[in-house]
Amino acid sequence: MSRKSGFRKWGLLCLAGITAFSIAACGGISESDHKLIVVEEETNREVSLFSPMEKTEANVENVARSAADKTIMLAEEKMGVSVGYVTYTAEDYQDKTYDEVTLDRARNDMDDIYLLNPDTLLMLGEEGKLKDLSGLDCVKNLRDVVKVANMVDGKLVAVPQEVVAYGLFINKDMFDKYQLTLPETPEDFLECCRVFKENGVETPVGANRWWLETFVLAQAYADLYNGGNTEAEIAALNSGESKYSDYMRPGFVFLQELIDKGYVDAEKALVSEAIEGEGADFLAQKTPIVMAYWGAANTETAYGKTDFEMQVIGFPSSRGQMPVMTMTGFGVGINAEHGEDALAVLDIMLSDEALQIYAETNRVISPSKNVEVECVDPLKPLNDRIQENIYVLGSNAGMDVEQWGNTCLIVRELLGGATVDECMEMFDRLQEEALQKNK
Repeated sequence: MSRKSGFRKWGLLCLAGITAFSIAACGGISESDHKLIVVEEETNREVSLFSPMEKTEANVENVARSAADKTIMLAEEKMGVSVGYVTYTAEDYQDKTYDEVTLDRARNDMDDIYLLNPDTLLMLGEEGKLKDLSGLDCVKNLRDVVKVANMVDGKLVAVPQEVVAYGLFINKDMFDKYQLTLPETPEDFLECCRVFKENGVETPVGANRWWLETFVLAQAYADLYNGGNTEAEIAALNSGESKYSDYMRPGFVFLQELIDKGYVDAEKALVSEAIEGEGADFLAQKTPIVMAYWGAANTETAYGKTDFEMQVIGFPSSRGQMPVMTMTGFGVGINAEHGEDALAVLDIMLSDEALQIYAETNRVISPSKNVEVECVDPLKPLNDRIQENIYVLGSNAGMDVEQWGNTCLIVRELLGGATVDECMEMFDRLQEEALQKNK
């Protein structure tokens, strides 16, 4: 992808949506950096927004952006303001991540509104760099799980336009060819990989440097979120009575087995961007399994158009196929130059009216309990589990050790050659740091 620079008009550059944002998951850069795109509009009232820029193919409609655009234009029309924004996307694994750039900009009060990943959301919330959004009118319509996942120190610091659900994208035709049933447990999954490998599939699981943590989180917290004792278990983790590493170990052992048996190419995954690294092989039916977010099933820039039957299921766990849901969201800087207008813009963008537009355009899970849309057929297996309230949260600001970003980074250590025990020591250190901070 070519490097982007310069000024563009609103009509030529659309805002990256939450699904695009998920691609940049896991993270000072100056305004002059050539990867930053600044979009400006002439107006008496302006609100600035910092967001990622999705990588996409030329001449292909980006549904995620058009959905977000519609909600922003609704806010502009109703308020008489203009939303100008800066975008950034890392080109490869050597670049600074979106999260690193976001932290620098938010800590230096460079923008009004920020599109935040779970890890930066928690860090900036703890640092007091984000306004409390609990007074917005739109908040009363939010699902309880959205509020829980975005509360930091009793403040609602971010609200998403969609709930991002992750699952396994399965080539059902290849499973049928070898008479394989879709896996429910880690043992089932390993057996499917064995059969594929023995029948000449070089790498059964296509992986990238961002999303292998979904396997770990599904196995780690299947019981915590679905066993009826969630609050007590999280309290035990936050107090140090329980260890995060004990929850995480089975998932890391599982990943190590996938690597050792050649079911995942660790070396390739470590330097591969999401979808770009494994997408071509999946679409070419060389790789039967990849992991991705809900919106990837809706757009032709990812997996919205395949030459085979695709199904999206949950990750293997002790409780069967387990969706992993993460809460990204919009936050407003505590010292935002246009703070009141920024809050008002968000209140419109996150209203039921706007979220209905967004959900219908993107066909995603809405954060509002009042907004429902029909999902595409491949997503129905994953959606069925979610509708049954069976899922794991990949991000929960109520946990003193941030989960999504930290697990992603420690999984990368495993891909780079660290042992499972060394990875568990990293979790223990993070927990000890959190305990010391909270004393």
